[in-house]
Amino acid sequence: MYHFSPFPFAEASARFRPVHLPIHHPDFRYPESRNPYWKKLQSFAGKVFSDNETERLRGSWRQAFPQAAAGGRLHVEIGCNAAHVLLEWANRNPGDAYIGIDWKYKPIFWAAEKAAKRGIGNALFFRAHAERLHYMFGPGEIDRLYVYFPDPWPRKKQWKNRFVTVETLTAFAPLLKADGIFHLKTDHPGYFEWMEDAVARTSDLWSVLERTDDLHQGHPDPTKLAIPEVTLFERLFIRDGLKIHSLKLQPKAPPPVSFRA
Repeated sequence: MYHFSPFPFAEASARFRPVHLPIHHPDFRYPESRNPYWKKLQSFAGKVFSDNETERLRGSWRQAFPQAAAGGRLHVEIGCNAAHVLLEWANRNPGDAYIGIDWKYKPIFWAAEKAAKRGIGNALFFRAHAERLHYMFGPGEIDRLYVYFPDPWPRKKQWKNRFVTVETLTAFAPLLKADGIFHLKTDHPGYFEWMEDAVARTSDLWSVLERTDDLHQGHPDPTKLAIPEVTLFERLFIRDGLKIHSLKLQPKAPPPVSFRA
């Protein structure tokens, strides 16, 4: 139902995590996968980066986009699935650079395949876990960050698996430029309250630029909205009468360092 589950370890930790190191550890290494698409991704060398390869150009990912404009923005979508939205963004904005991240192999393969067939050269794809975003990107590297419709994990005992937390907001804030924007969307009212609570608890790091409980309230007919204005799942939610909750955040400048004489 939802775009992605950023915490697959909650259900299958033994299959994906080295025994001795947690996912957040700087020395964590992805194990070799038996998924047939793991090898298929290698056919898109330079366009798809998998596992620890996604951390190789930390702070320098713009150099992987020679065709993008020198001052173009770097957009990063977490949970891009097969990049239905991201590829349309990239196609419409050839001067910007786009990176889609998903932990599933097959959707990333499909995304890269579609980009190649359409000749969209300003999009790259990461098969990796978003919990390691701060190892993939350096301080101030990202202009726009998107998390659309993450799994709400609705049961109370599942809340520990939710992606948007004080910890992720704290880790992500330094990765955005001073004028960067982090856009969050969900159809789940309970998760939206959770998000807002996490933002309030990190108010020293983030400013709220926009907030709404009904993103498409002013549109004459939201059911007519199409990609990339809405995602595939968003269209379904709108059709079912669900309101779309949205937050746009901007990182705050760190406080000045004072020195005693």
